[in-house]
Amino acid sequence: MKRGKRYRKISELVDKQKYYELEEAVDLVKKTASAKFDETVELATQLGVDLRHADQAVRGAVSLPHGTGKAQLRVLAFAQGEKATEAENAGADYVGGEELAKKITDGWLDFDAVVATPDMMRVVAPLGRILGPRGMMPSPRAGTVTNEIGAMIKEIKAGRLEWSSSTRIDRVGAVLHVPVGKVSFTKDQLKENILTMIDAIIKAKPAAAKGKYLKSASISCTMGPGIKLDTQDLVNLLEG
Repeated sequence: MKRGKRYRKISELVDKQKYYELEEAVDLVKKTASAKFDETVELATQLGVDLRHADQAVRGAVSLPHGTGKAQLRVLAFAQGEKATEAENAGADYVGGEELAKKITDGWLDFDAVVATPDMMRVVAPLGRILGPRGMMPSPRAGTVTNEIGAMIKEIKAGRLEWSSSTRIDRVGAVLHVPVGKVSFTKDQLKENILTMIDAIIKAKPAAAKGKYLKSASISCTMGPGIKLDTQDLVNLLEG
């Protein structure tokens, strides 16, 4: 791919052969941001899993300490009675039952996340073919099917990230891509977010995965080049 002059110039700041410690990498990713908008910082990690096997699927969720910098997600809650009131008080954008399910079946998708109480899954289950491919199907494992619906809505609004093999992972090479902030964040905010995300990824290792799990990691801003991270440095920082 032929790159523009601007990209080639900022690429010169990055040593393609070097694995950077987190401190230096975060400094560098801020320097490589040259767009007129607040670029997103993305973390990419190659994982030692074989996604052809269902028992090596990778999924998890995490609330970043400083959020992602994105506008608050629009949350739809399937709940009734007291739980519907709890969802509304927690900031859910849409709360209901069968009427919302029908709207979704008819093509309405003006929301970013879906949560449900267990008793409402009879209504939600038929929506799997619509919500599943979009990574929005509630599930007990992800914590989005819960009686603590108010707490979950607040987590999502605060910047909770979910990932799974079907939504955020490039199946060729098992590379997980997740946003970890904006270049306008302070260096410490980006470092804390990245370490929180790395820790969550490590804890999400499938029991069936063999060999080295965190094979490589890099960060980049929206319009910038990838900056390789020293994975041992990340592990050392997490171990403190």
